[in-house]
Amino acid sequence: MTDLERLRRQLGGPETGRLLQRLRRRLTRGQPLTGTLSLNQPSPDERRAIEGLLGRPPGRGGTLTVNLDELDQVVRRSGMHPAGLAAAVEALTGTIAVLADVRAAEAAAWRAASAPLVALGEARTELAGWCTDPRTTTLLRRLSGSPEAAARLANALVAVLGALPAAGEPLSRLAARTTDDAHALDPDRPLATLVRSAIRATWWGSEPLPESAAMQRRMLWYAVGVTVDELSSTVLAVNLPTRPGCRLHTLAGPATALGEPVVLTLRQLTRDEPRFAPEEIYACENPTVLAAAADELGPACPPLVCVGGQPTTAALRLLTALTADGARLRYHGDFDWGGLRIANLLHARLPWRPWRYQAEDYLAALAVHGSTRPLRGSTVDAAWDPELAAALQGRGVRVEEELVLDDLLGDLSEFASA
Repeated sequence: MTDLERLRRQLGGPETGRLLQRLRRRLTRGQPLTGTLSLNQPSPDERRAIEGLLGRPPGRGGTLTVNLDELDQVVRRSGMHPAGLAAAVEALTGTIAVLADVRAAEAAAWRAASAPLVALGEARTELAGWCTDPRTTTLLRRLSGSPEAAARLANALVAVLGALPAAGEPLSRLAARTTDDAHALDPDRPLATLVRSAIRATWWGSEPLPESAAMQRRMLWYAVGVTVDELSSTVLAVNLPTRPGCRLHTLAGPATALGEPVVLTLRQLTRDEPRFAPEEIYACENPTVLAAAADELGPACPPLVCVGGQPTTAALRLLTALTADGARLRYHGDFDWGGLRIANLLHARLPWRPWRYQAEDYLAALAVHGSTRPLRGSTVDAAWDPELAAALQGRGVRVEEELVLDDLLGDLSEFASA
């Protein structure tokens, strides 16, 4: 029978605290309590306590050496604990889990938590690369913090990815339908971070994303047909060649007839599939160009779309629908590094030809109009013209659309009178 009172008195006091700690550490490492254990620089109290346990001095000098086999026999024979030294340490310090066993169990729990992703990768071959990527598992662990939370997160992740790509479904509705939580895919939620990671690896491709984090989120959701802020995402256009019968024709028709610019929301562009005649479409970066074209040409202005700087989801949705119906898109933007990044993004997502937007046009604009506004930011190549970046870097100044506005309006006027 265990004599806990004596055990605590002889092995559980402060004088044997360091010895007890070392014994417990051995057990957690899966090491047996055999052989010897040394304590450096023992105090007189430690020496007296261990001498009392063993019934003899354990040695002199700067190191105190304890024979653990002898101590085990003392614990058994004295009645302190019949099961021996290891059981006595556990009785004094609490249940001892072997670290190797703990780690093995934890690893098994993490594998089980990731199992839904493995199954998803096997069922959806396009997602296999992302599902089996070690970085995905690392991200899941970092965002969840525990195997239990990771399992819940992985199941929700599989539910959302299983519903993608969508067909214009609002983000909150997708979240509610797949997770029963309309806010589960809010920007700051772990689930949203994981889903966007999968979208970027699977559906986005290698083309660059906008620098703005908010725009990145919008673009990634757009890539899988999910709408974000369907009322606040808008695009500016004039004289769109809508086909009679589609809902957008009813909305934009009266304004188009007057040559007035219209502001279209993402909701208007996704609630009903817009249809367009296959005409020549011009696109610009800045609203100043579109406003001036509407003022000068009115109903005679060729179809013109303004992406408004970084393209909104609505702008991309409109331009995609136009080109899908056979429209021939021509694009002009600012001659600066930001303008090139915007154009590269459009170039990666849409077929377009440059509209006065090549190296020769930049040099011609400088020759006619001049510019003293310095280029700022980091350089970037132009995907549609390998000479344009070198020309900008060589001259070191930017040319904004407003500077060449008369040239752009002249092109639109010529097209209108053709």
